[in-house]
Amino acid sequence: MEFFCYHRDRPGSLALREELVEEHWSYMDRYAKELIARGPTFADDGETPTGSVHIVDLPDPAAARAFAFDEPNYQAGAYRDVLLRRWRNVLGRTMWDFPGGRTGGNRYLVLGLGVVPAADLALPLEGDELVAYGPLLSDDGDTWLGTAVLLRAPDPQTARAVLTADLYADIEVHDWEFGGRR
Repeated sequence: MEFFCYHRDRPGSLALREELVEEHWSYMDRYAKELIARGPTFADDGETPTGSVHIVDLPDPAAARAFAFDEPNYQAGAYRDVLLRRWRNVLGRTMWDFPGGRTGGNRYLVLGLGVVPAADLALPLEGDELVAYGPLLSDDGDTWLGTAVLLRAPDPQTARAVLTADLYADIEVHDWEFGGRR
């Protein structure tokens, strides 16, 4: 089962995150084979971390909750909240298979927080600019709750346009970059 996990930073937690960076990476290294995508999000200045995205393939919701809440930054209080949802890997690949590579261009996390009915279930554009794409689902996988996208785009407005605006309660766009040691 695939899960989307977004840890949002607590304001003022940058020093704590910096102190725990090796513990965080070591923790994530334990899940290297299960990770589909990972990486930090940033404020508009492009420098200040605002959160951490992990898309991971785990056996069940209990394992996903353990993954999210045993994470060292979470345990130390660096995060203000966690968005954890089942997810479906529409592209069928990891971020390391992204044809655009790890660097070059602007990268974004786009979160469409849903209202019924389900929206944007089909790919909105050719996969060459999409790093990861899929619906956010309830724990049982039956109810659509939104859409999560990692992509390369020229600017935040273009990234936001990947989702159909009037079909969501809210759409968030965050600067994002590839994370990890790989």
